[in-house]
Amino acid sequence: MSPVDHLLHLDRTLDELDPPQWGPPASDATHLVRKVHELRRVPLGELGPADLRTLIPQQVALPYVLPLAVRLLLDEPLLDACFYEGDLLLATVKAPASTWSLFPDLGARLRTVIAALPEAEIAGLPRGAAEDLARFVARPDSLR
Repeated sequence: MSPVDHLLHLDRTLDELDPPQWGPPASDATHLVRKVHELRRVPLGELGPADLRTLIPQQVALPYVLPLAVRLLLDEPLLDACFYEGDLLLATVKAPASTWSLFPDLGARLRTVIAALPEAEIAGLPRGAAEDLARFVARPDSLR
């Protein structure tokens, strides 16, 4: 395990790291709500790309989840986590600027990776993706 992995608390769950613990979902909760509650009880090291793709758009424990996603995206930026190629990347760049401000180095590294993506690959992403990626790369320093 690398020193960075140790800092990510990979052996702990979001319920442990991001209090308060969530109780069980309501009996009439949607599938998404039930899934998010379930994922909060999974050790961070066991969360896969699809799990991160579920948690990030719901803005659940982003200070813990976002670094895990970036770690994957630095190696494979257009990773198909669940729905389509690049879905984790698009979910990640849409995270609030306030969360990215906690991780300026990770944001800078991800911006470098995005800027290096071939235009043809970006063109193959869903409508609006190129604009979302460009907005993230060009975000003013004050919002980074």
